Amino acid sequence: MTAPLQLSRDEMQALGDRALDMVIQHFETNRENPTARTLSREEAAARLHTSLPERPTPPAELLELLAREVFPNAFHPDHPRFYAFVPSPTNFVSVVGDFLMSGHNIFSGHWLASSAASQIELTVLEWLREACGLPATGSGILVSGGSMANLSAIVAAREARLGGHDSTAVVYCSDQTHSSMFKGLRILGFGKNQRRAVATDEHFRLSVPALAEAIAHDRANGMRPFCVVANAGTTNTGAIDPFDELADLCAREGLWLHVDGAYGAAAVFTERGKTLLRGLGRADSITLDPHKWLFQPYELGCLLVRDAATLTNAFSMDDDDHADYLADVSRHVQQDVNFYDRGIQLTRGFKALKLWLSMRTFGMAEFRRGIEVGFEMAEEAERLLRADGRWSIVTPAAMGIVTFRWHEEGRSAADLDAVIARTADRMRADGYAMVMSTMLKGRPAFRLCPIHPATNAGEIAETIRRLTAFAEQESAQSTGPG
Repeated sequence: MTAPLQLSRDEMQALGDRALDMVIQHFETNRENPTARTLSREEAAARLHTSLPERPTPPAELLELLAREVFPNAFHPDHPRFYAFVPSPTNFVSVVGDFLMSGHNIFSGHWLASSAASQIELTVLEWLREACGLPATGSGILVSGGSMANLSAIVAAREARLGGHDSTAVVYCSDQTHSSMFKGLRILGFGKNQRRAVATDEHFRLSVPALAEAIAHDRANGMRPFCVVANAGTTNTGAIDPFDELADLCAREGLWLHVDGAYGAAAVFTERGKTLLRGLGRADSITLDPHKWLFQPYELGCLLVRDAATLTNAFSMDDDDHADYLADVSRHVQQDVNFYDRGIQLTRGFKALKLWLSMRTFGMAEFRRGIEVGFEMAEEAERLLRADGRWSIVTPAAMGIVTFRWHEEGRSAADLDAVIARTADRMRADGYAMVMSTMLKGRPAFRLCPIHPATNAGEIAETIRRLTAFAEQESAQSTGPG
């Protein structure tokens, strides 16, 4: 009798071949498929719910089920015409990296278990650190995404500036900061009176005068300011906060400066991005998500810090709390890097593999070309929208994002809001391109983030043509005859 949970070599080969064919077909036909489909809860249950299986099902049948019912019925953020949220364009080399990571199942929590894998992660972190302009004392850790990176940054900042929990501590963000930051602060026990959403200027950048005023007000009222969160490309508009001014203010006030660059920090690899992100390297910590503008599959985020010791000070266990079963690990030389001492997880996979493999395979010149597409396509969309005349630009193309509203003389703002909402629904149902709205200055606006490296100007033009046609139809229906 064979051991449990085993396949023969032929069975493994057949299953692997079919799975590989499915992935290759996805890469080859992705552009021809709809950008998004969503099932109702009832539809999903009818197609996919089963009781716990006692007997086996041929894996070929299960792959066919996935191909028919699961993979098509989802948003596809790797689609060249997926312009909503922040897309996650991928590349095949990184997909292979994910497969190799899972297949070899390397535990990458400490050096003793994964010396070579840990060295690759340290190398990747060095590449990212150098690009962001942080000093040689810095390093970081790869995590699941921006949410975990932002939460971990606040833990490091709290330990470095406060020495632990303080009920009077205050964190300052802009009103454009990603929701993951506020969620992380709540998880870490920061009450509403410890979280400040500071106003932004007319370009949606954190207002330094408003921030300075808020800090002074809190100090005068017995609070303890300790951290400012800036943005390197907000999700809403691609806005970049003034890093040099913020760094000067934080230096005067003794505050930690964290930059949430989950989306935009990767642009620093390009000359244009480096200019736009001037001063990024003055931060104490930076969040960067390679599964966004570095074209990696989910999940891959990164936290970088100016001084690697701030992570080990925040996350390593005291001698009294150290796990007995890690005694053999802790006996090894101090220069070994144990990533469980830099973050929340003990058990973690070889996350660096896919990024390392793709960067080595393609070279950074190709990644720069891919990043530039995002800049260029957002600018092309803005040009077409301005030329049409029925759209008003809310925020010009910035960091690969442009926002805009439907415009008609004599129509109320509320009427135009309704047109935008219904047009967004029409676009999603149409499936050609994924375009969704956001709220800016209290009003809905469409938002395009065309950062897939295979996006082209013809598809941008067709997307805007469809948006315009749907908006015209919705406007005419809401106006009525006469």
